[in-house]
Amino acid sequence: MRRPFLALIALSGTLLGFVAAARAESSEWALNEGGRMRLVVLPADADGKRAAALQIEPSPGWITYWREPGDAGIPPSITLAPDSGFRLSDIGYPVPKRIDNGDLRDIGYDAPVTLPLVLSGPAGSSSSGELKASVFIGLCRNICIPFQAEFQLSLTLSETAKAEEAEIVAAARKTLPEPPSPDLAVKSHALSSDGKQLSLTLTVPEGTAPDEAEIFVTGPSGHVFFGDGERRLDGNALTVALPISGLPRKYDIHGKHWGLLVKTGGRAMETTLAFD
Repeated sequence: MRRPFLALIALSGTLLGFVAAARAESSEWALNEGGRMRLVVLPADADGKRAAALQIEPSPGWITYWREPGDAGIPPSITLAPDSGFRLSDIGYPVPKRIDNGDLRDIGYDAPVTLPLVLSGPAGSSSSGELKASVFIGLCRNICIPFQAEFQLSLTLSETAKAEEAEIVAAARKTLPEPPSPDLAVKSHALSSDGKQLSLTLTVPEGTAPDEAEIFVTGPSGHVFFGDGERRLDGNALTVALPISGLPRKYDIHGKHWGLLVKTGGRAMETTLAFD
């Protein structure tokens, strides 16, 4: 699906790289025709962990992508230089939207978005040192432009969090999907024996219409299944039959974990589907 599309992009010669000069807690903005991005890093806590964020601001009319971009696109990638000793412990993805472009169904963001991060510092150094990060994202309008930037920040123990930067990180965390709750959760799930249909039963809030809930299921890397199948609502139980296609040949579902994102009524819930 999207892999051949990416290969064509990579050969197009449109890859642009930038080295961003650094300040103590945040980088300068790296610029691209389709937008800009920068890193914000807060001081280390007592365990040497640092809350951080990747700010991405697409230009008007451009989009960027979720961790699984849909039919065509480039998911964000953040790589920390091994010699710096810093590690990316966690990356969060704010609630995305489905973006239809002709026959293509993308999942991403058409407005500024901030990905919250957690960094672990070098062992025994209280998280001081040179942070070197390579960030690769996709920005698309009529065409997709791969955007790579190299960031380098000098992190020391004398840092103090600036109110603006702390608010950027805190606000990013508020945009993440919620975990399952009593009124929004998975009741059951099963993949058919031929691997062509996923049956889902969800608990949804009272008053939810059958077609109101947006459902994204992420299977093996590069595979997203949209909740476009048959639906039935019984009280607060929504049963959906999702068509599944394009799985690897002889794919064995046993022991696998797929992702699920449900959006309904201004809320979004994310969880994992475990298959025994």
